[in-house]
Amino acid sequence: MSWHSRRQTLCGVLLAAAALCVGGGAQAQTAPVVHAVASFSILGDLVQQVGGERVQLDVLVGPGQDAHIFQPTPAHAKRVAQAQVVLANGLGYEGWLQRLLRTAGYRGLQVTVSDGIEPLPAERHAETKGAHAHRGHDHGKFDPHAWQAVPNAIVYVRNIARALCKVDAAGCSDYELRARAYIEQLQALDAEIRAAWQAIPPAQRKVITSHDAFRYYARAYGVTFLAPSGISTDSEPSARGVAQLVRQIQRENIKALFIENMTDPRLIEQLAREAGVKPAGVPLYSDALSRPDGPAPTYIAMMRANTRAMTRAILGQ
Repeated sequence: MSWHSRRQTLCGVLLAAAALCVGGGAQAQTAPVVHAVASFSILGDLVQQVGGERVQLDVLVGPGQDAHIFQPTPAHAKRVAQAQVVLANGLGYEGWLQRLLRTAGYRGLQVTVSDGIEPLPAERHAETKGAHAHRGHDHGKFDPHAWQAVPNAIVYVRNIARALCKVDAAGCSDYELRARAYIEQLQALDAEIRAAWQAIPPAQRKVITSHDAFRYYARAYGVTFLAPSGISTDSEPSARGVAQLVRQIQRENIKALFIENMTDPRLIEQLAREAGVKPAGVPLYSDALSRPDGPAPTYIAMMRANTRAMTRAILGQ
């Protein structure tokens, strides 16, 4: 065999090997290794940020859907039965989950991503100053909306990374790397939100929302939220509580009234009419992300959009 022929043969072998390596690498990067289920859209985004392409993720309560009133179907049970890990918020948020796990015969790993946070009690706190309009729906011992404070979302992310490492030890270094990078983004987001509120005197940081879903945000960022309904979107306010809240809006000159993406707008519209205040032209996102083409398709985008909307409303912008 001539030198030219040997060179052609060697090049062909090298090219074939390179193609094999490239093809194998692409397959390793894109083929999911773990089948995970997340209970609702906000948690689903956090899981996807950590899991990347190694995780095939099913989200039970998708963007624009309300986990408070979710009713699982046989199709949901089938997806749960096939999963290796089911991740939920906990704190009483997914009251339907244990029933769904039993129906599905699920035997895999169950993870509560809120483990390790300091939960707030479910009772309405003193900052509502008499606007206790909640009729007493039982939502458990704690307020479940812990993700509304970015430091709590960081705890969620660490719990997610640990869970994925348990079911996929080979990918653990990748999950930990992605979690660290995402936590850096969340830390920057937390600082950004704090800076946004610094421009507003604490006495003016008052916001009316449809239901009581922002108490963790309030504690983290020094904002007072008032809501005619309790922590669930299916809570119903009393006429007396609504009247008290109207008087407080007028007395304290509260300008920021918001309808949330998961609640009936009629109550806030009634409050606005009676108090003589115009509702904000954009919603707040409390329990679900927006659709991909909306303003809050990810957790970080949601927290930015909410903060921007509230601070602008208070400043009259």
